[in-house]
Amino acid sequence: MATVLSRALKLPGKKSPDLGEYDPLTQADSDESEDDLVLNLQKNGGVKNGKSTLEEVQDPDSEVEVEVTKQQLSESAPDGYPAEATGSLEQKAASSLMPYLRTAVFLLTMVISMILVLVCAFLIPCPPRDLHNTWNRNLGQEAGGVLFPLELSDVNGDGLPDILLSFTALMNASVLGVSRPSVTVMALSGMNGSTLWSSHIPEETRSVQCKGLTLTAPAEPGCLVTGTSKFLSLLQASSGKTIWTLNPAHLPSGTLAAPAVMLPDLDGDKVGDLVVLAIGETQPDLCFILVSGKTGNPLGGPVKYSINGEGKLIGPQAHITSQGAIYILFGFGNVQAVALRDLFAQARNRDSFPPVLQREEPEWEKRRSVNLSELIDIYSGGVEFLQMVTASDTNCSDLLITTKHNLTLLRGEDLEPRWNLELQDIHSQPAPGYFNADQTLDFMVQAQRNDNMKKMLVVDGKSGLPVWSYDLPCHMQESDALSVMTLEKKSVFLFWADEMQPALQNLEPGPRNKRPGLHHLYLLHPTFSSILLDLTNVTDTVTASAIGINDLQKDAFYITMTTSPTSENQPGLLLVSKLGLRWAMLTQSRMVPLGEHTPKISRGEVRRFLSRLKFIDFPHKF
Repeated sequence: MATVLSRALKLPGKKSPDLGEYDPLTQADSDESEDDLVLNLQKNGGVKNGKSTLEEVQDPDSEVEVEVTKQQLSESAPDGYPAEATGSLEQKAASSLMPYLRTAVFLLTMVISMILVLVCAFLIPCPPRDLHNTWNRNLGQEAGGVLFPLELSDVNGDGLPDILLSFTALMNASVLGVSRPSVTVMALSGMNGSTLWSSHIPEETRSVQCKGLTLTAPAEPGCLVTGTSKFLSLLQASSGKTIWTLNPAHLPSGTLAAPAVMLPDLDGDKVGDLVVLAIGETQPDLCFILVSGKTGNPLGGPVKYSINGEGKLIGPQAHITSQGAIYILFGFGNVQAVALRDLFAQARNRDSFPPVLQREEPEWEKRRSVNLSELIDIYSGGVEFLQMVTASDTNCSDLLITTKHNLTLLRGEDLEPRWNLELQDIHSQPAPGYFNADQTLDFMVQAQRNDNMKKMLVVDGKSGLPVWSYDLPCHMQESDALSVMTLEKKSVFLFWADEMQPALQNLEPGPRNKRPGLHHLYLLHPTFSSILLDLTNVTDTVTASAIGINDLQKDAFYITMTTSPTSENQPGLLLVSKLGLRWAMLTQSRMVPLGEHTPKISRGEVRRFLSRLKFIDFPHKF
């Protein structure tokens, strides 16, 4: 009886702590005993709410409701499955779809995010990077003319210095079918060498100046072009369009002798002004002309001088003393100075001066009283080069004067010599740079001998004594040495020479052809002063070179202008080339030991050191 009641109290398919999960076999057994269960229920008075009639009397109406409910449940449930099992299956089916829904939402979010990133990558331009470590640009047949130092300045606003140059090329005349010379001023992209703009001018060019100009608004920089005769014009740096041109009528009996000199604002229009030097038909006759940087018109009349001197034209250059006085330095084989306030007074014919010309330099004026002249004698005797270099112990630049036989550094305050070095056959302008760790500018000097050998020296800026020297074979004439400063405030020096005899050790293993007549570009770093790095070589004649700085990557690049060898009556080709310094040092440079007793330096040590070099821009000239 107890067994029958316990089985009767359990609904078919219902989970029970005693029986566990629903079992079809148990359900079948329960169906077979259904008739016995009904009989027992009738005999014992039925069951209500799990309680037998032993506890409570069965209600007739309740029995009818139970029967109806059982009938509805049996009709709504699928065959073989009870109602509660059906609900459980629906819940399981719904819960099994949730992982798929979550995965779909996640993937959809990822796809949308990737699309947004790609759209932003195309719409927002990334900063341009110097991806072109080397390139060559052929400018056509060169027809001679004046070749001046290259000018590097960012004219297209991409953060990389561009190359500005002028050359005389042969152009085919459309009527006669013959070639005629044409002078072109051109800006090449520092990134890839493409032409940014070009402009034809009526005469050969002496210089193109873009750096340090205060003649235009900062938003629209300009470039000043000085010709070899009477042409002086200010161009827009970004397009090459003319802003103003000096009227040649202001130079009736003279020609421009040198590039224009930048001056502070003299006429109160908040734009810097200029001074130009013009030479008459005879050398002693020369005159200075002050020019407005805003309009290109003269600021008064010409100021004439008659000077004596033989040799190369020096300057003009502007020099600011420690007291703030401004002097113009110039001369023929010597160095003389004239106060800018004197030029202004004579040009404007008045004694009132703008604020920038109110000061005088007593130490310089003492020298004027000796010769009772407006001109101050600075240095006499075979001057070849004059450079303004920063001094570490004063706010005034020193004067480095180079002759063919000596090198002299004068203090900018009182023009007294700091030191003097005698050296024969100096043939190029010294290259300032930091070789020692004393924070004083040193100088690399080249002395050419008659036996096609060249002595390279680094002169200490404090004492004037050589701190490094070496003799190299060199057939190339008039090739200037250059320097570029690193983040550690040491400079690397670059210069041209012929191939050296000691065996070369390649930093990047691989074959390298040796050909006679090659000019090699060498690099000297003060940390490894017992070796040179051979960066590249050319067969053409190097006519100009310059170094630019990529501030974004802290890298430097070397720009070279070369002319190919020419046969009789055939002009050569003009070529402009770029070489990335870090790329050249790490991929194609070779080590050249200096001397047989040079300490052994491993290639890996040099390579690791070079890979950490960072180059920065530093204006070592005043």
